[in-house]
Amino acid sequence: MPPDTDKKLLLEQLRIDPANREDHEESGRGRWVAAGVVAVVVLLIAAGVGYYMLRGHRFEVEAATAAPPAAAAGPTAILQATGYVTARRQATVSAQITGALTQVLIEEGERVTAGQVLARLDDTAQRAALAQSAAQVQAAQALEVQYQAQLEQARRDLKRNQDLIDRHLVSQKDLETTALQVHTYEAQVASQHKQVELAQAAQRGAQVQLDYTTVRAPFTGVVTAKAAQAGEIVSPISAGGGFTRTGVGTIVDMDSLEIEVDVNEAYIHRVHANQPTEAVLDAYPDWTIPSHVIAVVPTADRSKATVKVRVGIEKKDPRILPDMGVRVSFLEEAQKTNASEADAGPPAGVLVPAAAIVDRDGHSTVFTIDGDHARAVTVTPGQTYGDLRLVQGLSSGTRVVRTPPSDLTDGARVVVNKQ
Repeated sequence: MPPDTDKKLLLEQLRIDPANREDHEESGRGRWVAAGVVAVVVLLIAAGVGYYMLRGHRFEVEAATAAPPAAAAGPTAILQATGYVTARRQATVSAQITGALTQVLIEEGERVTAGQVLARLDDTAQRAALAQSAAQVQAAQALEVQYQAQLEQARRDLKRNQDLIDRHLVSQKDLETTALQVHTYEAQVASQHKQVELAQAAQRGAQVQLDYTTVRAPFTGVVTAKAAQAGEIVSPISAGGGFTRTGVGTIVDMDSLEIEVDVNEAYIHRVHANQPTEAVLDAYPDWTIPSHVIAVVPTADRSKATVKVRVGIEKKDPRILPDMGVRVSFLEEAQKTNASEADAGPPAGVLVPAAAIVDRDGHSTVFTIDGDHARAVTVTPGQTYGDLRLVQGLSSGTRVVRTPPSDLTDGARVVVNKQ
């Protein structure tokens, strides 16, 4: 076969028939359309799942209320110090004698009143000693009665002899003997009376020893520690070594609680007696406790370069417990600089916690609480007053998120923690 013929045959085989080409194009186009539809469906499903997840996620937040700026005219903090709650009146109660406990009637957290029985010791020996002293008192009193009777008889004999001496019926010697007996019995009666008093004093001592076996509360307070159990030996001097308890329990007078803080000696000149303060417990950071300076203790701690300051709590509360950590802000009344400031009135805006103001896209933003959603509001920050800051752009009474999370966005669902 000629070469030209071969080339023509090869070209004919490679040529695509127009009908077949249209079918091939339609098939390819169908596959692309199907793939596009699948991709759109996947994107829609992913968007729906993402929206559902975002819509279902809720941020747990704490709320604060925007306050009117009139509060800004009050005292401002000029100094802060940390310390602890202390009790001015507390005692580890013990028995005044050594003995074995038969009863312990207290538990931690129990409130006791002054004079209430806390524990009892074995009182067998003390009761026996009291009974013995009581018997000695009775014996001494009986002997005194006997001497008193003899004295009365001697006095009658003396009077009779004095009548008979005038009639010369008795001798002078008999009269003197009778008078001597009267003086003797008088001395015996006086001596026995002292013996009675001595026996009664011994009886009172035995009663005191018996009373020592009952441990009572010295004042009204709360039991903070129970140090002994029934069967153990207690002693005020720990006579039994490590096996002897020196106390039954510890009682704290909650009405005597106050705060002790250490102030750096470089700033102690800012503190004075009766100065208003505000205390915040570490356990309750959102609770401000009104307080005042009781006294500046006139001594410095050389190792810490601090001075101890006693701070009184204005109103006692069951949440305040001994040895709690506390932060105290020392306040000073804001001073008006001139008459125009006095007439200007409170500054414009509202007070919110400084932590509520966050940066979003370069703007100062506060998240308000609208039902169960957070709304981002752009505000203009102003002057700072302690932990609060003056802002413009909110109305008084608006609830805001105290510390917005970094991923909190406008419209996010929130749930407010109840304090």
